[in-house]
Amino acid sequence: MPTSYRHHPVLAAVLAGAGTLMAGAAAHAQEAATPPATAPAVQGGGQAGVQGAAQSAPDAAAVLASLPHDLSPWGMFVTASPVVQAVMVGLALASVLTWTIAIAKAVELSSARRKARAALAMLEEARSLSQAAERVGFSQGTAAALVRAVVAETHLSADAPSRDGLMDRAASRLERIEAAAGRRMARGTGILATIGSTGPFIGLFGTVWGIMTSFIGISKAQTTNLAVVAPGIAEALLATAIGLVAAIPAVVVYNACTRAIGGHKAQLTDASAAVLRLLSRDIDRHALPRSHGAQAHGKSAAE
Repeated sequence: MPTSYRHHPVLAAVLAGAGTLMAGAAAHAQEAATPPATAPAVQGGGQAGVQGAAQSAPDAAAVLASLPHDLSPWGMFVTASPVVQAVMVGLALASVLTWTIAIAKAVELSSARRKARAALAMLEEARSLSQAAERVGFSQGTAAALVRAVVAETHLSADAPSRDGLMDRAASRLERIEAAAGRRMARGTGILATIGSTGPFIGLFGTVWGIMTSFIGISKAQTTNLAVVAPGIAEALLATAIGLVAAIPAVVVYNACTRAIGGHKAQLTDASAAVLRLLSRDIDRHALPRSHGAQAHGKSAAE
């Protein structure tokens, strides 16, 4: 600066003020450029959040990796809890038992009804009890047993002085044979009734247990993601489905067997009535066998 301006009082004041302004502006600019004291703390928190997210990502991936990916019935059975697996195995065995009984009863009832129809036709054609006994011979079947029982009763009552109680005794024998045949035909149907009535409840027990296990897994994973919840609930519901698969056929087969057994009992009742009619005819014809003592007493009375 020239010497003439330096010693001028006005110019010196102006230059001093400008220098002060320039110094203040420079200091303000430096403060603005400097980050606040809290910036490092915020930056540190952001880094911690990123690290936490990075750590939670492998945990979520591990949870998803541990979930069952095979949701077929066999896959769900393998991954189910031991209690649910025991329920499923029991219901599967019950279903196998149901179909075994169904096939066995179908064969047994079909053969019994066919033999009863043939025997009833023979009894309707027979003219006497002895003729029916000759046609029956040693054949098997309930109807043949009815004829042989009445023939045996007539021989046991041959020395009786009166024939009044013969019909009652023969009817009692026939009634017992019919009851025994009904009990024999009803064997196994009680198992069907038990499976049909308890199968859904056993499956429901497996479902409740499986859902409880699923909720425990949810609490351990601390997530309600559908991918975590769905497999456990599906495994639990599979137990109910197997219970219904075991119970519904059991009920249907039980009702079918009950109707078939009722029809067979009606056939046996008709056969018993036919045998009693033959016995009544023989009594009226005096064609029943008599004991030797009774025959001798009749001859002496005639003399």
